[in-house]
Amino acid sequence: MNTHVPLEHVMLLAAALFAIGLAGLLARRNLIFMLVSVEVMLNAAGLVFIAAGAYWGQVDGQSMFIFILTMAAAEVAVGLAIILQFHWRHHHLDADAAATMKG
Repeated sequence: MNTHVPLEHVMLLAAALFAIGLAGLLARRNLIFMLVSVEVMLNAAGLVFIAAGAYWGQVDGQSMFIFILTMAAAEVAVGLAIILQFHWRHHHLDADAAATMKG
């Protein structure tokens, strides 16, 4: 059974995911929630690449999504290391206190 989801539906889902991630990034001051929000935004962009590649019958969308996954993994590794260091020094995860970091 070959069922196709319209491209517009996938784009609306990706836009909703991106908006949720952006709202989480702007509304929360906790660094962990901000990192998760960026991940949701990256997944929304990856969903668009996959949908567009499937719509046009190209593998470019899949290769771009692999690149996005690789970039997200590197971002999480570096981001969590920075967050752990920040928590070790300040004993909280408030992003507004990041202005006091010296280095």
